[in-house]
Amino acid sequence: MTAPGATAATVPVEVVSWVTKFIGGDGTGRRVFEEALPPGATVRSVLARLSARYPDLQAALWHGDELGEHIEVLVNDAVLGVAHTLDSPLRPGDRITLLGQFMGGT
Repeated sequence: MTAPGATAATVPVEVVSWVTKFIGGDGTGRRVFEEALPPGATVRSVLARLSARYPDLQAALWHGDELGEHIEVLVNDAVLGVAHTLDSPLRPGDRITLLGQFMGGT
């Protein structure tokens, strides 16, 4: 419970580029969501809560309980797996970015 006059902790989740089409965008630009940061919040719990509100994002982001392969998750500008995992706790000041992987072709 937040004390009167205090603001609840949040973590920004930035959705960039073509990933915005999964949240009602046109596949360009960026959109930032301020997601609640309750005690014990992890990268997984924050992403699960956000994607539960956007079925297209949920289908694109997750393969079962693990991340799919086409959306890169960054925590504080580092690719997931470098300094954080899905189950890493988040703290005030952290930020998450969902960035579409760029795939080449011939």
